[in-house]
Amino acid sequence: MSSITDINLAPAGEKKIKWVENNMPILRAIAEEFEKTKPFAGLKCTLSVHLEAKTAYLCRVMAMGGAQMRVTGSNPLSTQDDVCAALVAGGLEVFAHHGVTMEQYEADIRAALEWGPNIIIDDGGDLVHMMHTEFPHLIPDVIGGCEETTTGILRLKAMAKAGTLKFPMVMVNEADCKHLFDNRYGTGQSVFDAINRTTNLIVAGKEVVVAGYGWCGKGVAMRAKGLGARVIVTEVDPVKAIEAHMDGFEVMTMDDAAARGDIFCTVTGCDNVITERHFAKMKNGAILTNAGHFDVEVDMAGLRKYAVSTYEARNNIDAYVLPTGNTVYVLGEGRIVNLAAGDGHPAEIMDMSFAIQALSAKYLVDNRGKVPVDVIAVPKETDWAVAFKKLETLGISIDTLSDEQMEYLGI
Repeated sequence: MSSITDINLAPAGEKKIKWVENNMPILRAIAEEFEKTKPFAGLKCTLSVHLEAKTAYLCRVMAMGGAQMRVTGSNPLSTQDDVCAALVAGGLEVFAHHGVTMEQYEADIRAALEWGPNIIIDDGGDLVHMMHTEFPHLIPDVIGGCEETTTGILRLKAMAKAGTLKFPMVMVNEADCKHLFDNRYGTGQSVFDAINRTTNLIVAGKEVVVAGYGWCGKGVAMRAKGLGARVIVTEVDPVKAIEAHMDGFEVMTMDDAAARGDIFCTVTGCDNVITERHFAKMKNGAILTNAGHFDVEVDMAGLRKYAVSTYEARNNIDAYVLPTGNTVYVLGEGRIVNLAAGDGHPAEIMDMSFAIQALSAKYLVDNRGKVPVDVIAVPKETDWAVAFKKLETLGISIDTLSDEQMEYLGI
């Protein structure tokens, strides 16, 4: 039933999965528990997350908990065909291919949904959107779902506000053990892993423009500074702009930053952050990257229209010759660069994020019929359980409050 590129790639994918499994101790512990208790026995789960090795291990953990799994990707360029093959060889159903057209990408999502899932694990909101628009008749069987990223939560909140959301969705991205580490340390490191391996250029001494100073932007700016760059931050939020200034970064508009940047990285969750008027100001050799979920932060359609010619400068790097005579370079087609041009966040970081995913799915099942149809927070107990387990894996002990202290604090 699966639809993948080549099952013969399975051994290479299996090596990747085993490597991350060895470096994801929290998820391993959850897998051991799930294998004993089978919290998802008899339930169908459809998952759409960037389909690489760490996600594959999450899929296996859910299956160990008794879930029947159908898996698809959440971005055409982040899907790794060898990982897909390894999952199929292990008995899971997978509908995903690297580098497909949007039509095929949507067809893969459709195939993963049409069986009528009980649990949905989403990254960016494409599963939930299609479930509501194309499969409304299957919604009564949905217990609920979990959303991995900021962009997806924004879409979910819009649906909830409009009264169109039909089942509960847990905001995994809002958990402290997710956004404080995944978005900041994970994005910061993986963005520059991707930039450095793809360009083979130095970061030190360059001016790096970071658009957006949320948790992802903070991580990118911090890593750029650590690599020796001079960092400029652009923002629309006045509080975050002050924060960036007090963190030691230059803050200005994109109109002003466009002429100065050597490397640009958008991390806003919005569209049209860098547009034609900015391209026109850019220096020769400027590098454009996006670390937001969708390929709309850099106006790629506008860039293609504005450029006088384009060519592939290097694998995963497209060159655009501008009317000004300058050439700018786009990594990973303007898609999420740390996955389109790299392997995504480090395994130890995703260990926390995917532990939150697995436990949030269990929470929905354990409380089916009791959870409101809304976007809901990850229970604090779940967040802390993952945090304590992470400390344990690091060999770190912390203090606990005495009864007297708890009384003093009113706990």
